[in-house]
Amino acid sequence: MAHEFWIEPKAYQIPADGKLEADLVNGEEFAGVTLSYLPRSFVNFVLFAGEDVVRVRGRPGDIPALNQNPLSNGLHVAAYQTRNATVDYTNWEKFQRFVDHKDLGNVRQQHEARDLPLNDFLEVYSRYSKTLIGVGDGSGADRRVGLETEIVALSNPYTDDLSDGFQVQVHYRNDPRTNEQVEVFQKAPNGSVEIALYRTDDEGIATFPVIPGYAYMVDAVVLREPSAEIADQTGAVWETLWANLTFAVPD
Repeated sequence: MAHEFWIEPKAYQIPADGKLEADLVNGEEFAGVTLSYLPRSFVNFVLFAGEDVVRVRGRPGDIPALNQNPLSNGLHVAAYQTRNATVDYTNWEKFQRFVDHKDLGNVRQQHEARDLPLNDFLEVYSRYSKTLIGVGDGSGADRRVGLETEIVALSNPYTDDLSDGFQVQVHYRNDPRTNEQVEVFQKAPNGSVEIALYRTDDEGIATFPVIPGYAYMVDAVVLREPSAEIADQTGAVWETLWANLTFAVPD
């Protein structure tokens, strides 16, 4: 019902002369299927470091999908936007479980108000994933990179004091997403995963505790009525946009 899509580096911290390597993964609870570099599957795949911006280049079928030299010393941000895809819901209960899990509100009322069928309807979805990789001293800051929905780290996990927690800000277009659910996946060194839910404040900021030596994935979902163009193209009656961010905290 709620498979995440994320960028998972082979190493979240590398030396300045190291190699940036990261997989694209689709799955649940930090475990899933590794996907290859396929240009037909994405709209954008871009690497940011300071003022430097480059497109991620590769050959179709490459695994890991990100495999190139760093742009400079400091924090690197990789961002990936998928093309639209659809999922078919054979019954309302299946869709309602997803709506409840992601805390998307009273969608049933909206669905019925639009006179939509409760069985056999389509959702169109797209993914907006980022990861933070510390190169060399890891200095620098995350920022908005232009994704339609986006999670921005307000903390640098590789340089900041995180004793008071890690902060992220969730955006949709030009606005912060206030009072929205944020799902945080915490992966221990032994591979075990714990999940916790948080809410953004009036500025779209969520704060959560982190543990040295652990990896983290943050997820937030937008549900909306698709545009007339997308509805005509796909036949979908609902559209979801998934924002995702991964990083690790040094041991």
